[in-house]
Amino acid sequence: MEKQPNPRKHHITMPRLIIHGGAGNITPTNLPSAHWAPYKANLLRIYHDTNRSLQNGVSALDAATHAVFTRDGTIELEASVMTTRNYHKRATALVLLNHVKNPIKLAREMLIRGQTDGGNGDNGGGLGDPAGGWGSAQGHCCLGGATAERLAKEWGLEMVEENYFKTKKRWDEHRRGLENDEKGSGGHGRPYLPQGTVGCVALDREGMICVATSTGGLTNKLPMRIGDTPTIGAGFWGEEWFEDAASLEMPLAGTATNSVRQIIDRVRDVLSDCLPNFWNNNYSLLPQQQSSHDKKKEYDHQPIQRHALALSGTGNGDSFLRLSACRTAGSIVRFSSPLRSLASAITQIAGPGGELQRSAGERWGTGEGEGGMIGIELSGRGGRVVWDFNCGGMMRCYGDEAGRVWVGVFRETEEGPFEKVEVAMSITNDHFPTRL
Repeated sequence: MEKQPNPRKHHITMPRLIIHGGAGNITPTNLPSAHWAPYKANLLRIYHDTNRSLQNGVSALDAATHAVFTRDGTIELEASVMTTRNYHKRATALVLLNHVKNPIKLAREMLIRGQTDGGNGDNGGGLGDPAGGWGSAQGHCCLGGATAERLAKEWGLEMVEENYFKTKKRWDEHRRGLENDEKGSGGHGRPYLPQGTVGCVALDREGMICVATSTGGLTNKLPMRIGDTPTIGAGFWGEEWFEDAASLEMPLAGTATNSVRQIIDRVRDVLSDCLPNFWNNNYSLLPQQQSSHDKKKEYDHQPIQRHALALSGTGNGDSFLRLSACRTAGSIVRFSSPLRSLASAITQIAGPGGELQRSAGERWGTGEGEGGMIGIELSGRGGRVVWDFNCGGMMRCYGDEAGRVWVGVFRETEEGPFEKVEVAMSITNDHFPTRL
């Protein structure tokens, strides 16, 4: 018997990369060209450094988590990582960190150690280890505060004093935020206050996509507030699935038809008891459709195509939380018929007039509902970079299908293409700089 090719065999994929540096009420007035210049330089530097490593075979996980190291921390830090495959947990998140120098490295460590730590709440060398150490995060996807920081210390991650994150820039933004609150300033005339958010979506040569996001959260947020960055499905999402003819047709042929038949049978029984002549045997059901099992047999030898996506959100985190924004965009792609692209799904959620903006209602213009998304969609062997936003601007940098690099903040204008720039260092699978 001739051996059939494995439809799930992974082919070499062209790596793709997109980075965001936050979104909000950015205008040419509150972000003049002189202030934009350092943001642009950093985005380009991070992009080129990370992309070079991707092209050299570094995994999407290592590339994405490396890219979001550069950020100004605030006192309660958050970070998250999610991959489309290869890891049991697939997603890890951290909240309320005060002393971990690079929270994204801790999220990465949780994901990798999740391959061997105890799951389902068992000890597995985890919390309460008889040896006196905590050892692992067990099967948990999200940890915070002292528990997470104790694990970070035991795993050898670099720890710092809290005042390490108290930069003058962030302090000035804090004071400006308080002044705006006192004045009651709102609308699109308010100054832009960066949230210190950086997100990255990377596709590697093996076809895995990883999304990594790190933030200090909303400026002047209440203590202990949890945002969308560490909330799976709200501020980030990633998944993959396999598509074939059977997967598109089986549900209607099997489950739906059988359910309708059962309902009609119950209605017949009730009405026959009350009105014996009502049914009168004049109605007959349609012929029995093929079962889902039979339909599957019919398509067993049809081509199977892998479909994957990952996306990162930025903006008003509470709006993203209320909509489970990133998971919703992913679901639009996965479950829509006819098929929808990730680009159209992101526009529906985060584009002008989309669900985020509509969720703000009459509060639109105060910051409520503002935001944007970046993402990568892989269908078959080709990856596509996508983005959209509904507010004044979103800082972003990405490479197009031809390998040209573009950077921008406003919708109407993007700068590029840019040639490769010199960077201080690259990364390998086991080497990460402490700060770019």
